[in-house]
Amino acid sequence: MSIKNILCAYSGESAKSSGLHHAIRLAQHHGAWLTGVIPHGRPFLESRFAGQVTDDILRTLQEADDQHIAGIRARFAEEVAAAGLSDRSEFVELDTRSGDSVEAFARGFDQVVAGVHTDVASAGHLSAHPDQIALTSGRPVLVVPDGYESEGLADHAIVAWDGKRSAARALGDAMPILEEKASVTILTVGSSPVHGVERIVQNLHRHGISAQHLNKPRHKTVANTLLETADEIGAKLIVMGAFEHSKFHHDLLGGVTTDVMRDAKVPVFMSH
Repeated sequence: MSIKNILCAYSGESAKSSGLHHAIRLAQHHGAWLTGVIPHGRPFLESRFAGQVTDDILRTLQEADDQHIAGIRARFAEEVAAAGLSDRSEFVELDTRSGDSVEAFARGFDQVVAGVHTDVASAGHLSAHPDQIALTSGRPVLVVPDGYESEGLADHAIVAWDGKRSAARALGDAMPILEEKASVTILTVGSSPVHGVERIVQNLHRHGISAQHLNKPRHKTVANTLLETADEIGAKLIVMGAFEHSKFHHDLLGGVTTDVMRDAKVPVFMSH
């Protein structure tokens, strides 16, 4: 399937602009429509102190938040105009207080692009959770690291392969992207290759993709091995399945998905 409808979760933070810039490059490359979206819940101060301040103060907080969002909308419009995408772009504000969610909204798109969720409390209600989008939207999510910049799209991708369902889903969702890469490396981690990986490489070859298999012994963690290998071979895109274990397990104990999103220096394409 070609990519013609891209959703970019954009919170307006300067570090998160790398996600928007990457989404713009993808839209230009694929001749796609680009939609910016911002989830808008209760501002941090309002949710924290709503029962302790006057209505006038609450209105002031809301007005300040509205002005902030208007500024984000204006920056989005400036960026897409500079890229020549004004005629095929839009910006949508989702009010999460009325039941709207980025996860549900994302189901109407081919690809979602997002930055890592912010740690800034005052902006948290405007920042999407890419892990949650990948888990519940049914759509692939490209997570772009804060401050990431590149002159073009990646020509070498690394695919984390463990033979499980979510890895197969990610590989299938990423196929339109992988078909355009000069090289794809299928990475397995452990003392021996995952059974059936030869078939995966063969499938990629039949799609006209120059693919090779690489097995690496585990170093510290699977996530650490994946990130180190991506750096060693010069891969500028990581493709992986998301949350083979439960989201609760990852939040409580950590896991490959959480660790890769946190520490990756290049974009991460995830599906669940």
